[in-house]
Amino acid sequence: MGSTDSKVRCVIIGGGPAGLTAALELSRAGVEPIVFEMDRQVGGISRTVDYKGYRFDIGGHRFFTKVDRVHNWWMDILSEEFLVRPRLSRIYYQGKFFDYPLKPMNALLNVGFFESILVGLSYVKAQAFPSREEKNLEQWVTNRFGKRLFEMFFKTYTEKVWGMKCTEIGADWAAQRIKNLNLGKAALSMLAPKLLTGKNQITTLIEEFYYPRLGPGQMWERVTEMLEERGHPVHLEHRVKTIHRDGEQVIGVTVVDASGKEERYEADHVISTMPVRELLNVLDPLPPADALESANRLRYRDFLTVGLVVESPELFPDNWIYIHSPEVKVGRIQNFGNWSPYMIPDKSTSCIGLEYFVQEGDDLWTASDEELIELGKNETAKLGLIDADKVIDGVVIRMPKAYPVYDHGYKENIDSIREYVDQVPNLHLIGRNGQHRYNNQDHSMVTAMYAAENILGANHDVWDVNVEEEYHEEAGTEKSHGASGERLVPQRVREASPIELLNDAFAKYDPVALGGALGVMIGFAVFLATAILLVQGGENVGETLALLGNYLPGYDVTWAGSIIGSLWGGVFGFVIGFVTAVAINVTVSIHLGKLLRRLGVLEGSLG
Repeated sequence: MGSTDSKVRCVIIGGGPAGLTAALELSRAGVEPIVFEMDRQVGGISRTVDYKGYRFDIGGHRFFTKVDRVHNWWMDILSEEFLVRPRLSRIYYQGKFFDYPLKPMNALLNVGFFESILVGLSYVKAQAFPSREEKNLEQWVTNRFGKRLFEMFFKTYTEKVWGMKCTEIGADWAAQRIKNLNLGKAALSMLAPKLLTGKNQITTLIEEFYYPRLGPGQMWERVTEMLEERGHPVHLEHRVKTIHRDGEQVIGVTVVDASGKEERYEADHVISTMPVRELLNVLDPLPPADALESANRLRYRDFLTVGLVVESPELFPDNWIYIHSPEVKVGRIQNFGNWSPYMIPDKSTSCIGLEYFVQEGDDLWTASDEELIELGKNETAKLGLIDADKVIDGVVIRMPKAYPVYDHGYKENIDSIREYVDQVPNLHLIGRNGQHRYNNQDHSMVTAMYAAENILGANHDVWDVNVEEEYHEEAGTEKSHGASGERLVPQRVREASPIELLNDAFAKYDPVALGGALGVMIGFAVFLATAILLVQGGENVGETLALLGNYLPGYDVTWAGSIIGSLWGGVFGFVIGFVTAVAINVTVSIHLGKLLRRLGVLEGSLG
């Protein structure tokens, strides 16, 4: 089929946010877009599934962005259909709900006094005797929060999502994904919140967000209607079998429809949102062996949602809950009525979605729908969130390749692929799977807008879209780490050289960090001990503890005294920690110098 009229024709592979954004932008600019979507529904993982009138969001998609262009685009498409929704998300652990993000007082009350002391001691231990190397997530988190908090709030959920042990996930991911959260600052903010202001505050998550009345899929269903009105219908259930190229140009695609019929479409440009691993394998002729091998090494994490209809008008107030309890497999639970009440046709019922992070072909992925619905019903009841007998219906939605995985060698593989793709100027890779990049919806849309403008003559670097800059999970003003624009997912640990191992093993203490940790914990202990005595009351309250006044000027067992005592405790703890760290660093430096000199002599003799 040849090009019609004299228009530029662009074939777009994929009907998700990136593909449909590119199609509408090109259509408005006079370019003919032809969109092929392999599934029977548009939206990708931002779709909304309709099951007997109940609408299911696949993963939970807030409409919040720092990119004005994207925000305005959303408002232009669905301005009257947006709701402003309050955000409530919590962590479920050991039968209790913890605020997310974590709030010190809430966490303290939930774990209890004695567990709080153990958490504090674990934190002090981590500061005094940190792991000498920080190669993996467990070491990185434990060094900053202590072993007990790591096991409570990091270990189980991370391993559920990524299917890897925390000891296999690189520390770099933790360093950039868990930034601006500090246990010392958290405790200080609870004791004296006014002392933490401006850029030093712990970043918080947004409290409200926009959400389409009928779920995120409503956005992409409307864009599809607009394209059809403009004469560019989206072709559903059309799988791209071959992308034809002639030298350094793509010239068309061959697609297969639901009936098995093949048809070839010529194209001046091809925009692809399909998984880049599959893209390189359908090129004809195939790309060079090194690029193809790099593509075949890319990995993905898959995802399924078990939707349950419950005969109860109210279940829990959250939009979603993170499930950190290791005794169940479910990772997150959405309550769709709390996203939008219009997603529930029968107001005497509720609709929830249980999210399982899986690998295509594993036991959960291959289980029958009936088995998965029964599993979801039993696990939610086990957590105490629903009455299993009130579940009246269910449905299962499977989403392959939902999360591109950044494992060891990922960057080298992408670099090899880009080196080849950059030689094909009319092949444009955009979106999450198109670039094998863990973008959110808004930044996938920016890549689409840039690609469309490039077709019209611009020169944007689509790979340079910065998905971390002041991202929507942050309220602070600090720029995030890294200029590459990566929204990080776990990277497996790499092997270190002997010299790197020695430097890691003899890593220096941070005197300020150790002093601060001891100061906060000692000060907090004095405050807490005093507060407990005051709450208990009685005659001669705190008579023994009052002896501290001999060492801490101004301290007595009163509320004012508790503040004075905590400040003195902080000062003494800081001094002790600072001096201890400096002394250890001097001793360690002497021994490290000797070992490095010996290693240098050994390497010289072997070389």
